[in-house]
Amino acid sequence: MGDFFSNLVAGLQNAFSFGDLSVVRILLTLGLAFLIGMYIFAIYRKTFSGVMYSKNFGVSLVMLAMITSFIILPITSNLTLSLGMVGALSIVRFRTAIKEPLDIAFLFWSIAVGIVLAAGMIPLAVFGSV
Repeated sequence: MGDFFSNLVAGLQNAFSFGDLSVVRILLTLGLAFLIGMYIFAIYRKTFSGVMYSKNFGVSLVMLAMITSFIILPITSNLTLSLGMVGALSIVRFRTAIKEPLDIAFLFWSIAVGIVLAAGMIPLAVFGSV
């Protein structure tokens, strides 16, 4: 009976193994990406001076920070996976025209926050955003 439970625990540990990544690091990174993304969204909403305000664009800023960190997290721990992801991401094309130059700056800010957080440089992401 003891073998059954030890095998079950070992199987569960292998099922939730993320290589070098811990669940705490993943949750911390995604949580901070969400919070800083919300901060970027608030700054965007406060400083918007264009013709038509789009709440969807602001929400996409939050999502972009989280998705970027979600993509970069496995890349930082596995060289083979990083090469595969770079190849896969190189074929993605965006066709939406950005009308305001300041919107591009907000997009880059969200992407940069996601990359920096996933690389483990949390103080840089926080102080860089503030």
